[in-house]
Amino acid sequence: MPSTITLHRVLRTSPANIYRAFLDMDALARWLPPNGFTGKVHQMEASTGGQFKMSFTHFASGNSHSFGGTYVELRPNEYIRYTTRFDDPNLAGEMQTTIELQQVSCGTDMRVTQAGIPDAIPTEACYLGWQESLLHLARLVEPEFAG
Repeated sequence: MPSTITLHRVLRTSPANIYRAFLDMDALARWLPPNGFTGKVHQMEASTGGQFKMSFTHFASGNSHSFGGTYVELRPNEYIRYTTRFDDPNLAGEMQTTIELQQVSCGTDMRVTQAGIPDAIPTEACYLGWQESLLHLARLVEPEFAG
């Protein structure tokens, strides 16, 4: 039975910075891959109905897996919902990921829900991967430098 996970973070940055980090090719390739992986965005059409294609490569082994999906709903600086399918037939099914952003006194309250996780991916491994990725995201969006 496919699994669902939910994560919650408060980041010291604006909803606009987090929203942009999810929809900017270079930013996404930098922060989304969990520890030990590099990421490459092959295609990104960041609009409702638009498609994306990405791959992660394990640095030590060189093994790679690719995935892609569709942006189902985008509300600037508030909400992102997209689907994802792995290219590997052993990871069948479609996942739905929802990102909810809300401005709070010290930054942004962010909730991530991922549903439809393939049975072959242990829930705890999915949590661990997202936790690592969200730490990378915080390092990217929290520093406030005058540019």
